[in-house]
Amino acid sequence: MNTYFECPTPYRPAPGDPPAVFLAGGIVGCPDWQSVAADCLAGQAVVLNPRRANFPIDDPSATPEQIRWEHQHLHMDGVLTLFWFPACDRQVTTQPIAMFELGAALGEQRPIVVGADPGYPRVEDVRWQASLAQPGLTVHDSLDATLTAAVAQLDAVQEVTA
Repeated sequence: MNTYFECPTPYRPAPGDPPAVFLAGGIVGCPDWQSVAADCLAGQAVVLNPRRANFPIDDPSATPEQIRWEHQHLHMDGVLTLFWFPACDRQVTTQPIAMFELGAALGEQRPIVVGADPGYPRVEDVRWQASLAQPGLTVHDSLDATLTAAVAQLDAVQEVTA
């Protein structure tokens, strides 16, 4: 059974699959944190990774394909969305699409885990938006803590379905 899906490969849930987690957060202009997360979650979850090993930047159809894939997988029933906002150079990016996706997820009350590196230029925005939309939601300050929280949520889901 395949438990790792990278855009543009579609994931079709099947009976017996472990819970799925979507890796939401910065892609362009920040470190490849998704590889670390995928390694950590291997064997515990179906990992849905929007970060492609090789994005075909010169292909005009690649961007719509990417956006469709992300939208479809972000909104699958029962998928845990892990948001990580890594440290980055504000002159390069502040990860606006990930911020947009976080706002949508907070408003939809989907299962989420959120983390933001203290070096992320808009870390306070993440903390404030999360606290106003979902009081009590923890915004973790390291990728390790965010992954630990995600694993705990996945374990809880597996206990309920077992």
